[in-house]
Amino acid sequence: MASVYKTIYPVKYLRDHLTQQIRPDGREFLGFRPVSVNVSSITQADSSAVFKIGNTTVVCGIKAELATPKPEAPDSGYLIPNVGLSPLCSSKFRPGPPGDQAQVTTKIVDNILWNSQVIDLRDLCICKDKLAWVLYCDLECIDSDGSIIDACLGALMAALSSLTLPEVLHNPESQSTRVNPNNRSPVPLKGIFTATTFAVFEENLLLADPTDEEESQALARFTVVMNNGEICYMHKPGGVPISSELLSRSIARARSRSENFKSLITTAISPK
Repeated sequence: MASVYKTIYPVKYLRDHLTQQIRPDGREFLGFRPVSVNVSSITQADSSAVFKIGNTTVVCGIKAELATPKPEAPDSGYLIPNVGLSPLCSSKFRPGPPGDQAQVTTKIVDNILWNSQVIDLRDLCICKDKLAWVLYCDLECIDSDGSIIDACLGALMAALSSLTLPEVLHNPESQSTRVNPNNRSPVPLKGIFTATTFAVFEENLLLADPTDEEESQALARFTVVMNNGEICYMHKPGGVPISSELLSRSIARARSRSENFKSLITTAISPK
C-alpha cells in the first residue's frame, strides 16, 4: 500500500515523512547514504573507478593519449570530461545525443576541474609546443537516484588518484618519440576533491545527499565542493535563496563528509 500511495501522491508521501522528522528511506535530515568505491574495474582504460552513493552509480574510465598542446597553453596538457546520462540510468533520459542535463553536468565537472586546479596541467606536458598528455575522462551514470555531481566527482577523483602514465622520451630534433610502458608514474594531484549536494524545503529544512525524488520536490538544491576542509567550488541552479544558517550547516556537513570520501578513495587505491 505504501508504494501505491507513493505513486499516486508522491508530494504528500514525502511531506508526510518530513513532518515526522524522518525521510522515506529512514535517514535523518542530514544523514548520508552508504558510499562505496572500486578502482581498476575496466581493463581497457588507463584508469577507472566505480563510485556508488546509495543507488546512484557512476563509472569513470580515463584514457590517456599523446597530442599537440593547445596554442593558448603550449606548456600544458589538458583534461576532457564527458558525462553520459542514458535511459539505462533513468527513464527521465532519452536515447540519442547528450541531453541538457548531461551537458550541464559535464560543464559543472569541467568547471570544478578548472577552478580547483586539481592537476597542474603543466605536469602533463612532455615537450613544449610539441607533445603533451590529454586525459579523456568519460563518466557514465548507470543508476541515477540523486546527487549525480557527488558521484561523478567521486568516480573521477578515484580514477585520477589511481592513474599512472608511462615514461615518454621525445627528441625534438629527430621528432622521434618512444614510450616505455614498464616505467609508469602517478599524476600529481593537489588533493582529493569531494562534492556534497543538499536540498532545501520550506521553513529552512535542509536535507543532505537528496534522492532523485527529494531533488525533484525541493525548493532549491546546491552542491558544495571541498578540498582539505576548504570550499573550492559551489553550484546552485536557481531556486529559493539560502540563508546563512543553512549555508553554515551545509558547509560543516560537507567538511565531515569530505574526510570520509578521502579515506574511502585512499583505501581503495592502496596496494593490497
